[in-house]
Amino acid sequence: MAVSIQTTQNVLLEYEPASIGDRIFATLLDYVVFAAWLILTIALPASAGWMGSDRSVVYVIVVAALPIFLYDFFCEWLLNGQSIGKIALKIKVVMMDGSQPGIGAYLLRWLLRLVDTRIFSGIVAIVCVAASGKGQRLGDLAAGTTVIRLQPKVQLNEVTYNALPPTYELRYEAVRQLSDHDIQVIREVLRRGTSDAAERTATKIKEVLGITTSQSTYEFLNTIINDYQFLSMQD
Repeated sequence: MAVSIQTTQNVLLEYEPASIGDRIFATLLDYVVFAAWLILTIALPASAGWMGSDRSVVYVIVVAALPIFLYDFFCEWLLNGQSIGKIALKIKVVMMDGSQPGIGAYLLRWLLRLVDTRIFSGIVAIVCVAASGKGQRLGDLAAGTTVIRLQPKVQLNEVTYNALPPTYELRYEAVRQLSDHDIQVIREVLRRGTSDAAERTATKIKEVLGITTSQSTYEFLNTIINDYQFLSMQD
């Protein structure tokens, strides 16, 4: 089941839920971060003889263990739904309607992570994600969230970029009025948008640029991208 997300341009895009493998690998990368932190805060000070006082236990709890314990919550809250592992895997936590989760949703996901991935070593999380059909573990079900893949399996340039022939001729001069962000939205619509989203996007571009054309919706959008690419190559 795809997750639909409404952009600021009122374009409906569909994102694929992150796979179990994506989420497991992201978690493993986070564990690498944990290991590096423990080495930095415990192993190195211990080898240098900096530990051994009565305050060592407090140091280990506050400086070494507490950041790891709170890592998932603060990373997802402060990094817009991503931990370091999720950033590397290009996956992200979102609400089921595609909106940005609030601090309460992140907190609920974090609290139930103890059941999902800690107490039962991830078995509960794997079963829930596989059974839900929406990429949700227990924490996601409770918080109304899921984890989506930001990067499509097929590379974007394989879908929206074409090698322009040397004889390519610019069709719509008004494309100069568009920005890189506008073109990115068009590419996303071609990659993940519905046919209705493509139609509304094409209509909006025609209105803004004052274009009248007999081209089909997808042919028109691809021409806009090609024209923009052509102009960019001339600069």
